[in-house]
Amino acid sequence: MHTRSTPGFIVNRIARPYYAETLALLQEQAARPEALDLCMKAVGFRMGPCELMDLIGHDTNFAVTQSVYEANFYDKRYIPSLVQREMVDGGLLGRKSGQGFYTYPAGMPTWTPHPVEALNAAAQVVIHGSGPIADHLEKQLSERFNEKFKSTGGQSLKRDNSNGWVGLAIDDARLILSDGRTATEWATSIKTPDVAVFDRFSVAQIAGKAEQTPLAYANATGSSPKWRSQAPAWLSALGFQPVELADTPGLIVTRTLAMLINEAADAITQGVCSPDAADAAMKLGVNYPQGPFEWLEAWSVPEVVRVLDALDASYRGERYRVSPWLRRHQH
Repeated sequence: MHTRSTPGFIVNRIARPYYAETLALLQEQAARPEALDLCMKAVGFRMGPCELMDLIGHDTNFAVTQSVYEANFYDKRYIPSLVQREMVDGGLLGRKSGQGFYTYPAGMPTWTPHPVEALNAAAQVVIHGSGPIADHLEKQLSERFNEKFKSTGGQSLKRDNSNGWVGLAIDDARLILSDGRTATEWATSIKTPDVAVFDRFSVAQIAGKAEQTPLAYANATGSSPKWRSQAPAWLSALGFQPVELADTPGLIVTRTLAMLINEAADAITQGVCSPDAADAAMKLGVNYPQGPFEWLEAWSVPEVVRVLDALDASYRGERYRVSPWLRRHQH
């Protein structure tokens, strides 16, 4: 495939957010490395970002990031991570030194899910939104719980496509698909304290799976203890293994995929490669489950832009600025 001679070419440039978003969350102490790796592997990546950085070597990965940063005239999108700089300075280089995010040869520790409480099946439930994820939520609840809701005095499941969000209204609580805003921001905007946001997931990846799929979620700061126990119970009932993160914008999968798409869109804007070449390079070069424009097709330009704008509003700076290509294609 053809690419213009630019810093990082296709793969090293577009792949930067795969590492950078995880490193940013680690710097914020939003989650442990194994939690972030678990969630990224759940959407089809062969290795999580922390596992992959340990394999590459933190000295090598940091040097590539530094090179791309300098070659792009210190564009803040490519700024290296203090977390990784400290690891390099401390000799924690990953597999080659026996210690990185994980200790080797053991590697990533086994994840032990937290126990969840019994589900309140008598709740009144409304499925909100449209699209594949909302359809999946309705299918899961219809297959597993519709008769149970009726038998325990609850109402049969309802669907409401009139609102601009995807998720579940469970009595007065809300379980909302991340659009880049935190659960606390959602709780403030809809004046409902009991809110949790959950991460994006791939319907295709979990179709037919018997085991639960890891999925990140976060509770609003002011949510009640009762809701804090019921939010993971509902996710578990939907077939997910709940992985709680701090209430950070975009969680892990949502913000990482949005940034990978954004970086690929900028590469197209600057004539580095075509969309097809970007998809092929990322799948063949680093074994991504899909290319950035394939993710975009399954998502939508307005939704990706909404996530990036929410991240930009939270962090302020150049890092999350929306690619001109996405701005032009959002309507």
